[in-house]
Amino acid sequence: MGLTQEAAEERARRQGWRTVRAVPPGAMLTMEYLVGRINFEVEGGAVVRSWRG
Repeated sequence: MGLTQEAAEERARRQGWRTVRAVPPGAMLTMEYLVGRINFEVEGGAVVRSWRG
């Protein structure tokens, strides 16, 4: 939390996440779970939440 979107995405890829997805707060998302994906909720250019799948 608190990293910029770019820094969070770079760090996630270095740690082996295959798919990195950044979304704005309140975005409508499908509920499918994908192994190897990490999601970031980004507000004002900074990550405020993250979750797997």
